[in-house]
Amino acid sequence: MRIAVSSDMDEPVARLLLAELRRRGHDVLAHGALRPGDDARWAACSAAAARDVAEGRADQGVVCCWTGTGASMAANKVPGVRAALCPDSATADGARRWNDANVLALSLRLTSEPLLREILDAWFAGEPSEDPEDRANVKLLEDAER
Repeated sequence: MRIAVSSDMDEPVARLLLAELRRRGHDVLAHGALRPGDDARWAACSAAAARDVAEGRADQGVVCCWTGTGASMAANKVPGVRAALCPDSATADGARRWNDANVLALSLRLTSEPLLREILDAWFAGEPSEDPEDRANVKLLEDAER
């Protein structure tokens, strides 16, 4: 799977994220502080990773900033993106299942190495729900973008 990744800071957890995604066999498209010479402002690099997902250059995305909030907000401005700020694995699982999230937002401040792995395990194991109510909610989001 191809994953677009952005971080506004070259923090150890961001580097670990790249390494962990590659170790899991994913092709990574890096943005921001993770790509020399790129625009590392959280709004710019998060939107760039989100556009990769929305325009089909990536299957999913992971966006990071100090709290994860700004990265999530910037990614969600891109039509077709459903970014979820996930501080733990249960939230990541629910975001994939009930919200059909296609971009994971992470906090560089709060995410430890073990927690990162747990979140990624849940994120990649999660499948969007086929429950009619869940699908109807996702459709409401899609309709709101128009």
